[in-house]
Amino acid sequence: MMPHPSISGESCRIKPAQGLYLSPIVDECPDKPEEACGVFGIYAPNQDVAKLTYFGLYALQHRGQESAGISVFDLEHKTLKSHKHMGLVSQVFSEEILSSLTGHLAVGHTRYSTTGSSHIGNAQPAEVETRQGKLALAHNGNLVNTAELRAGFEDRDRLVETTTDSEMIALAIAEAVDHGQDWLDAGITAFRRCQGAFSLVVGTSQGMMGVRDPQGIRPLVIGTLENPDGESHKPFYVLASETCALDIIGADYLRDVEPGEVVWVSEAGLASFHWVNQPVPKLCIFEMIYFARPDSLFYGETLYSYRQRIGRQLAAESGVEADLVIGVPDSGIPAAIGFSEASGIPYAEGLIKNRYVGRTFIQPTQAMREVGIRMKLNPLKDVLMGKRIIVVDDSIVRGTTSRKLVKALRDAGAAEVHMRISSPPVTHPCFYGIDTDSQDQLIGATKTVEQIGEQIGVDTLAYLSLDGMLKATHENVDNFCSACFTGDYPVAIPDQMRRSKLMFESKAARSPNGSLA
Repeated sequence: MMPHPSISGESCRIKPAQGLYLSPIVDECPDKPEEACGVFGIYAPNQDVAKLTYFGLYALQHRGQESAGISVFDLEHKTLKSHKHMGLVSQVFSEEILSSLTGHLAVGHTRYSTTGSSHIGNAQPAEVETRQGKLALAHNGNLVNTAELRAGFEDRDRLVETTTDSEMIALAIAEAVDHGQDWLDAGITAFRRCQGAFSLVVGTSQGMMGVRDPQGIRPLVIGTLENPDGESHKPFYVLASETCALDIIGADYLRDVEPGEVVWVSEAGLASFHWVNQPVPKLCIFEMIYFARPDSLFYGETLYSYRQRIGRQLAAESGVEADLVIGVPDSGIPAAIGFSEASGIPYAEGLIKNRYVGRTFIQPTQAMREVGIRMKLNPLKDVLMGKRIIVVDDSIVRGTTSRKLVKALRDAGAAEVHMRISSPPVTHPCFYGIDTDSQDQLIGATKTVEQIGEQIGVDTLAYLSLDGMLKATHENVDNFCSACFTGDYPVAIPDQMRRSKLMFESKAARSPNGSLA
């Protein structure tokens, strides 16, 4: 659901005028990759589908904090009501707004966008008119053939209203419907025209679709909700980016939507269709490491368990003498606990997170930035004083926040700071729905591990190996996309897009960890 690359094109995603989600120690360019969005859908006639969707989106807030929207279909009267706006889910919706959104099925979306598309016109669900009525589409992922699709629609004088690739998918479905196909066939026709990553929930005047691309790069799960109607034994169906969104409304996890599968939810129940003969699963490994909530289920277990395992593996690969292990809240904590368990070094909380920090439009002064204003994390001096510290984090992208974090730990009295990262160096940008800088801005692509350690000011730095990260999944290691660590992209990237972000492809000599030699 990212904008066309020629429209965005800036490496710092959120300017002060638009509001800054402050890093642990403020930096204008966040030092973590940002997930594009979360999607949710529910088919539950006679239920408060808008409020159920609200809570589902609330659970998925971590996947996008820029805008939120809900579209509700009244299937009896063939009407669609929507509300979407910039801001957090709790800021966008009120009891009054939710009570006005009545119907049989709902589609919801929470979005993180790049600079070029941070405005209300690109908030989702995307809506398009067809001969069968409107559709509302919520998209997680990023197409790589957006320019080709856009050019085709413009050549055929189809009105294009936004800068998102999500609208291209919606327009492709609408075009097929207008050519005489029903919703399901039109969807399959459209999906076959799309290249890249797309997990979708699509609401229509007759039912709801859930679909994943042939690689299943972004997650999508199916849940069931008990039908309180005693005369019917049919459950209601829920679609969501993660199982945590099912948990919050009391739905039960049924299964994942499979790569290359579309499910159709209607009055008749749930139907499944595979629109790709030989799908090649390539789930984004960063979903496992960082993006998805630790309480969400992947492959039959919570991600908390996986993140503890990669922490244990990290300790086995890069042990060091120290007094304490601490994690960077919240994403680094499970790996830090695993590291502590495997190494025998005590785990402690050395950084306290202010969990009430949300969006602020009040910008710190330059002097505040220079000293490192601590809006979200504060070191515990009495815990850290005189101690040799191992600090575990999930990734380093630019290195700016890590450098300020290390300085804060030293200012708090840490005698030594050893940083351990529970993933390999990020050396390549993502084209499939993660908002990352161009390759020349990725510290792992421009510096060796030793140089990165010197730049951020640690005593030692070590990353988890690619092999250790993948084997800890306990799944087929070929079923994951790890292109941000290897440059091995499972879906071909058009030359123009490659040139816009990949700066070092001609440099063949690389060190074993993937950084430039």
